Amino acid sequence: MQSELPYKRVLLKFSGEALAGQKRFGIDADILDCITDEIIAAKALGVEFGIVIGGGNIFRGIQAEKWGIGRVKADQMGMLATVINALAMQEMLESKNQEVHHLSAIRMVEIAEPMILPRAVEYLEKGRIVLFSSGTGNPFFSTDSAAALRAAEIHADAIIKATKVDGVYDKDPVHFPDAKFFSSLDYQTVIEKQLKVMDLTAITMCRDNHIPMVVYNMNTSGDLKRILQGQKIGTMISGRKL
Repeated sequence: MQSELPYKRVLLKFSGEALAGQKRFGIDADILDCITDEIIAAKALGVEFGIVIGGGNIFRGIQAEKWGIGRVKADQMGMLATVINALAMQEMLESKNQEVHHLSAIRMVEIAEPMILPRAVEYLEKGRIVLFSSGTGNPFFSTDSAAALRAAEIHADAIIKATKVDGVYDKDPVHFPDAKFFSSLDYQTVIEKQLKVMDLTAITMCRDNHIPMVVYNMNTSGDLKRILQGQKIGTMISGRKL
């Protein structure tokens, strides 16, 4: 039953690169199909889902420096990339009979609803999936920061961050076989050790708003549902010393 679940409402964060799969650019339809299946299976538990997706599979602002594009315009281009990803996920979810609302922090009413907080909360309470795009709507803030902001605004019980590895390590486990895995951490340790979970603004916001985070491997089928059922999977990060 929903009352027995540890989380009633979550903010799910994907990087844009997660949608690219092995292609490294664009959207891999097979990956998107699998991701949406995982979301639907987890949502069937009765959990309310808000989702933030990055845009790095389409455009990364750091690339723009090589082309002489300033930071503000580069970040705006990155925000538009998140809209493309959100539209793709919306279409895939709706093709699977899910009710989805796409809210953009930048107004573009022909393709997305404006980000109005009471409206977002109303949709969540009705059991609909809410996609948040365009980051925070401001340059100089990452989609990690947008995820932390939206989680705080909607009073999410947790942020669930989907990655390509099993959780948080002290260094990249893909390149360092001796990397140490952390099953649990507190936000202050993440900051002090400069662990690459989210950027500092996002981590600080999660800490200050007492929002726990679970970092898990999105490629392991069923893990999202298991996390929402309370199983210890991936890395749990909270605001207190563990």
